[in-house]
Amino acid sequence: MSNKKSFIAKIEESILKSMKLDFMDSEDRVIDFLNMRLEAPEKVPKSIFKSISLNGTQTFVFGNENANNIVLYVHGGAFVNEINYQHLLFCLLVSKKLDAYVIAPVYPLAPKYNYENAFEIMEDSYESLIKENEDNKKIIFMGDSAGGGLVLSFCQHLKTTGFPQPDNIIVFSPWVDISMGNSPYDNDSDPILGEIGLREIGKAWAGDIDTKDYRVSPLFGDNSNLARTLIFAGENEIFYKDILKYYENLKEDNVDARLVVGSGMFHIYPLFPCPEAWDAFKEIKKEFE
Repeated sequence: MSNKKSFIAKIEESILKSMKLDFMDSEDRVIDFLNMRLEAPEKVPKSIFKSISLNGTQTFVFGNENANNIVLYVHGGAFVNEINYQHLLFCLLVSKKLDAYVIAPVYPLAPKYNYENAFEIMEDSYESLIKENEDNKKIIFMGDSAGGGLVLSFCQHLKTTGFPQPDNIIVFSPWVDISMGNSPYDNDSDPILGEIGLREIGKAWAGDIDTKDYRVSPLFGDNSNLARTLIFAGENEIFYKDILKYYENLKEDNVDARLVVGSGMFHIYPLFPCPEAWDAFKEIKKEFE
């Protein structure tokens, strides 16, 4: 693959490098960060976008409930960062361009909470969508980064609950192995993330279970009977080789899966305003047809 990318993407990558969190490359700093988060008061995300209470959970909603498609969006942020305007604007775009009613639940974050709390909220949200889906509209799960990994783990978990699989799964740069057990990782090429910080955050998110448990690391889970899955990955992101491995697992488990690789691109590039993201959106649109 060539490393050709648009001028806009190159500018965005430079900006991201200048903003990279220093604790991503330091064990002491990330532990200090997590301890600070434990002591900090919880914040309710505020936005100009509409949010409702769905089964007691703040949930952002986009589009019309009568739309032809339903999307459950799970935001990224390494399980420690709140939903932000990048996620919200992308949800708005999906609702407008793909005739979709999009809901984005605000799940609780590490280190105060872990995957169990997020699973509870996702089960409640999904159950509500199923009950209200009298017209049998297509239900699509989407997620980016940590949220993408959470979507995949949750869909593996669905087989233990009696809930049906969604119609489609679409994930962007999913974090599929929070143990970060496939070292060495190329930390220099990723302008956003770092192996050391991710490994410590992963331990916090796993709580009392092993970081290689499928409920937090879908790379180690059973994908049989998963819905049709579309995965996006940037060739220069730290998760790239783990995503490739997960995609191989999907094919071995006979899942109808596609992998779209952004040549020379960075983490969650389809959520950024660049030509490569519009190419990615064309691929997303195919899943709604």
